Amino acid sequence: MVGAIIIPLAVVVVVGITGYLIYRFGLYDYLCNRSVNSTLRKYSIKKTQFQIIKEFHEGKGEKISDKEISQLEKHFRQHEPEEFLSMYDATRDKSKNNAKDKI
Repeated sequence: MVGAIIIPLAVVVVVGITGYLIYRFGLYDYLCNRSVNSTLRKYSIKKTQFQIIKEFHEGKGEKISDKEISQLEKHFRQHEPEEFLSMYDATRDKSKNNAKDKI
């Protein structure tokens, strides 16, 4: 009698945990990436997330590895997606100021 309750409960728990892990580690990042890319397209930004982060840090004079850039890309994509727009604006403004200084 107890087996009739425990076995279905165990199956539901395993399926629930598996579904959550698939969502959290696979689907969530995909959805975040799609959202950020659509935002970049909306504002006609032709650079990738990786390029934006790399140019931003190069503009600040910091040298970071590709692995660090990928980690930052995932962090910003999942936790602070608006950061890509602010980094893009900062690099664009800096390049405009540099162009004015050269003239």
